[in-house]
Amino acid sequence: MAKEYETVIGLEVHVELATKTKIFCGCSTAFGAAPNTQTCPVCTGMPGSLPVLNKQVLEYAIAVGLATNCDITRYSKFDRKNYFYPDNPQNYQISQLYLPICRNGGVEIETEEGGKKTVGIHEIHMEEDAGKLIHDEWEDCSLVDFNRSGVPLIEIVSEPDMRSAEEVIAYLEKLRLIIQYLGASDCKLQEGSMRADVNLSVREIGAEKFGTRTEMKNLNSFKAIARAIEGERERQIDLIEEGKAVVQETRRWDDAKGESYPMRSKEDAQDYRYFPDPDLVPIMVSDEMLEAIKAKQPEFRTEKMKRYKEEFDIPDYDIDIITNAKHMADLFEATVAICNQPKKVSNWLMGETMRLMKEKEVDVEDLHFSPENLAKLIALVDSKAINSSVAKEVFEVMFEEDVDPEKYVEEKGLKTVNDEGALRKTIEEVITNNPQSVEDYRNGKEKAIGFLVGQTMKAMKGKADPGLINQILKELL
Repeated sequence: MAKEYETVIGLEVHVELATKTKIFCGCSTAFGAAPNTQTCPVCTGMPGSLPVLNKQVLEYAIAVGLATNCDITRYSKFDRKNYFYPDNPQNYQISQLYLPICRNGGVEIETEEGGKKTVGIHEIHMEEDAGKLIHDEWEDCSLVDFNRSGVPLIEIVSEPDMRSAEEVIAYLEKLRLIIQYLGASDCKLQEGSMRADVNLSVREIGAEKFGTRTEMKNLNSFKAIARAIEGERERQIDLIEEGKAVVQETRRWDDAKGESYPMRSKEDAQDYRYFPDPDLVPIMVSDEMLEAIKAKQPEFRTEKMKRYKEEFDIPDYDIDIITNAKHMADLFEATVAICNQPKKVSNWLMGETMRLMKEKEVDVEDLHFSPENLAKLIALVDSKAINSSVAKEVFEVMFEEDVDPEKYVEEKGLKTVNDEGALRKTIEEVITNNPQSVEDYRNGKEKAIGFLVGQTMKAMKGKADPGLINQILKELL
């Protein structure tokens, strides 16, 4: 009988924090600057330079710890993790091994079967990011950019509690939402502000002992993570079935080829010679500081969903989509506060906004039309100042440039013609010019009236109320 295997997965998730400056110096953390323009003696590891902890980093780390049900370490400190690598300017990384800031937490995820499961969090620690090596194939050399060196990170280390790619994605989605709602990071995988290393082993179902694990790096999308998990699971099972041993090592996933290859072997006792950093003082978290951070915790997605259901009376599907990104939820609430039309606001966000985001490949965080302008657009449609097709046209410009819809409609002459006399005159001409459709309508073909409405709209350059056209047409016919 074929053996059945169980996959055991734990994650190390690195999250770049959304501070304006680096963890131990005043250099900017903005993404996308020219190489080596955001550096100073501290983050390039110059001898004699002294690091000073950015308080905001500590506050974000504690906020994430509280939101993931961790115990907060009241007395913690930084350690030096010594290793030589060209993008690591001091030849050590400042991290936390012995006393990480958060421990023993967990987040609840939904399983494929629709049940609930808690994924344990072993610890969360603060550390600095390394620089970045850029390999130039053309010149056959490697260049180093220290802009990222010293960017603040938290590393969230899970327990080996996940058993499938689906559970891993559910856990990452949950973490990402918690962190985005806190404003602690934008968690954009494609920009590297959220990175996950996957520790994976397989064992026969029912076995007590874990198998030998490998660690996979270079995963920058949820799809790549899911593919890497499937690929590595199969690779390890094949080795076991062939009677070979799985080697504990770090592997790099190549998403284009759909396979991984070894980077370095990894011994458990790899000697980083950790010792407490002599340049940084220990961190004492006072009761006052902890209470202040607790008081600032936002309303998270689960509470928001519950409140939307009670307060706004919109469908569960809408609630699910809107609360899936904090920026979208903020936009929704701010617009509803102005116009008090939750369903109409939700329709615009779920319909045209999502359509244009997909078409123009825009992330939800990069939406920049204002709640005020969306509320004005809804009011223009409600008062029949413009019809729905003109509204869509105006919204598209608003999506790109956040124009004031009232001014835009005025300037472009898009207002609906409410002069009934002029409208009647146009409709009479349409009736005269389309005897066949008139005949069809009188012979009971209801659809014919749609054609006549379309012809009238065309003659009015789209600036008429289709409802009113319909009404006048029926009366004249």
